[in-house]
Amino acid sequence: MSELEIADRFDSMNRVVEELLKGSSPKDISTNLSMSRALVLELIAEWKDIIHHDGNIHVRAREALSGADQHYAMIISRAWETVEQADANNQLNIKTQALKLVADTEQKRLDMLSKAGVLENSELSEQLLETERKQKLLVEILRDVTANCDKCKYEVARRLSAVTNQVEVIQVD
Repeated sequence: MSELEIADRFDSMNRVVEELLKGSSPKDISTNLSMSRALVLELIAEWKDIIHHDGNIHVRAREALSGADQHYAMIISRAWETVEQADANNQLNIKTQALKLVADTEQKRLDMLSKAGVLENSELSEQLLETERKQKLLVEILRDVTANCDKCKYEVARRLSAVTNQVEVIQVD
């Protein structure tokens, strides 16, 4: 294959992928670009193979996934703040909307991670379970250490609530 033919193939692949990323089906791409459906599918498969073996793309994808995950975490955190403010001001409708936002955002986050294959990776799942186990241990340690200090236990409970997005129970003696 000559350099010109290779360049033309990559040009065709770029046009196909551009349409694919816009959400077009292979059939629509075939019609829009006046290509056979078989060629469109072949170019999509070739593109997927190229990006599957490109280390730089994997790094960029991990960075994008991490950024999106952090963005979802920020949205969820802010939504919980809204829940707390609405609860304090007895605004049930705002609280309900914020709780729905939390649930919807968590679902979108899980969908994103699942589509990325993160949730299927047993090593990552094990790391997540280990992190959750350590978080529970740290919460218990903080509760135990601050149990005898009224000022400390309220402050620790408030901060833990902000981190865990759960209301921390305070034992009153």
